[in-house]
Amino acid sequence: MTDGSAPHPPIPAGAERPPAVPGRRRAPARARRRLAAAGLAALAAVVAVTLAVRGGAAPACAAPPVGAAPPLGAGAHTGKATFFDSKGAGGNCSRPAAPTNRLYVALGPSEYAAGASCGGFLDVTGPRGTVRVLVMDQCPECAPGHLDLSAEAFARIADPVQGVVRVTYRAVVDPALPGPLTFRIKEGASQWWFAVLVGDHGNPLRSVEVRQNGSWRAADREDYNYWLIPSGAGPGPYTIRVTDVYGHRVTATGIRMAPGQVQRSTVRMYGAGAVTTTRPAKPSRSPSVRPTSASPSPPPSSPSAPTPSTPTPVVEAAAPGACA
Repeated sequence: MTDGSAPHPPIPAGAERPPAVPGRRRAPARARRRLAAAGLAALAAVVAVTLAVRGGAAPACAAPPVGAAPPLGAGAHTGKATFFDSKGAGGNCSRPAAPTNRLYVALGPSEYAAGASCGGFLDVTGPRGTVRVLVMDQCPECAPGHLDLSAEAFARIADPVQGVVRVTYRAVVDPALPGPLTFRIKEGASQWWFAVLVGDHGNPLRSVEVRQNGSWRAADREDYNYWLIPSGAGPGPYTIRVTDVYGHRVTATGIRMAPGQVQRSTVRMYGAGAVTTTRPAKPSRSPSVRPTSASPSPPPSSPSAPTPSTPTPVVEAAAPGACA
């Protein structure tokens, strides 16, 4: 388990459900300059809470910063890059492990956007060239435009001796997919408490829904990238509908209640192998499916390359959760 939240044991019928526990931030593995910055940020947070209490206001629950949103679309951004080592861990996005190529990035709170960036990709350009990185982690002390790259990714674009370099970066629209969607039911989940991690989706996700009793139930994204239905979604197997920020939508069936196991589906988020369900007349275990011939926006000849007609991203910001 990489997100650090406590597992939820099976809950008997009629019993009170325990509250969800948010995930743990990634373990610090940065240079002393990063630790000093983190200490100042923590001190500022303590002062802010103290002033709020003295003024009669209750401390606010953790929520994404105002205007928080992941980098999307074809526009270029400018900023700076540093580097760190996750020690093989999957970061705040709760991946089981770092990608095998070790090309990943941690974003500051405004661009991490309470997990909305997880699983997307950025092309980052520095003095030596360009590298494509997976958004895998959050850098709590990073300002907007500050990318904290893996050491391997930083070495692709600059001399590591420099430590900090100026960069430009942009979101990758419809990157090549490693395979069909994966689903991982969280440890401690049961028919009374549902939590799933979706992987290999390419673009950032907008929504995850579970079909139950003939209706779609929306799951809520936590900042550690699991999608939760706190009241549960039944014992499974599950039919899960996934939609990304560019409008690609697919439905996977047969996802089992198998906590801790990565289950690979048979559908891809877009391109060859993408499958969408037709509207069922009544609930069924295996909704009818039909293959799509092309992604909704890119031309058929180049389904992975961004074009001037890049689809307009639609992002639903995570709602501030109640205090645990």
